[in-house]
Amino acid sequence: MSRVVLRREGELWWVGLNRPDKRNALDQATVTELEAVLAEARRQPCLLLVHSTTPGIFAAGADIAELRDRDADAALLAINAGLFERLEAHRWPTIALIDGPALGGGCELALACDFRIATPQAVFAQPELSLGILAGAGGNWRLASLVGLGMARKMLYAGQRLAAADALDAGLVDEITDDLAGRGAELAAAIATRSWRALELTKLALRSQRQPTTTFDVAAQALLFESPDSYDRMTAFLERRR
Repeated sequence: MSRVVLRREGELWWVGLNRPDKRNALDQATVTELEAVLAEARRQPCLLLVHSTTPGIFAAGADIAELRDRDADAALLAINAGLFERLEAHRWPTIALIDGPALGGGCELALACDFRIATPQAVFAQPELSLGILAGAGGNWRLASLVGLGMARKMLYAGQRLAAADALDAGLVDEITDDLAGRGAELAAAIATRSWRALELTKLALRSQRQPTTTFDVAAQALLFESPDSYDRMTAFLERRR
């Protein structure tokens, strides 16, 4: 079964995460399928709406069973970080539609999009430090740029979770709605009336404002992946889940 379901409605491309048995955890196969969608999407003007095919979940983050066995070499490949960089660099705007938990890499996936629309059931968290690793796919700096250093520290250092209303107040979420698909389509349709070239150039101009720190994150993650502490913590996490 495909881990990513792509549905096209003209210039609106619905990119559906489709791994419900693992709460859409991002394993290598999912990343590969998302990379293929992004490569195809660059060839023609389109807006991406990233969502879950299963109500009540968005993405639980990286697949811990797979992540636990990665080493420094795997970290230096920047598997998730590279994916989110390419998602952020999509030539035209992107919208994350979040229903339920967006944890770890799932939160970082949403952060890499231009807009985040959530249902009241959405929850955001960066639990990486409890696993002996860091939020190395953009959480360290995209999160702070949206919610400020104070809230970013609470989420990263202390593992604080943000419910949808708190995420809206903090600036992590742009809107809350009960009609996720409808509101996402409405926003995308409004954007699609604009000049595609002007949208592309404006997005490039806005991206020039951000601070790129991915290089440090990748190097730091490589060091942590070699630590027995991270392996032990991930093993404990998997045993608790079982």
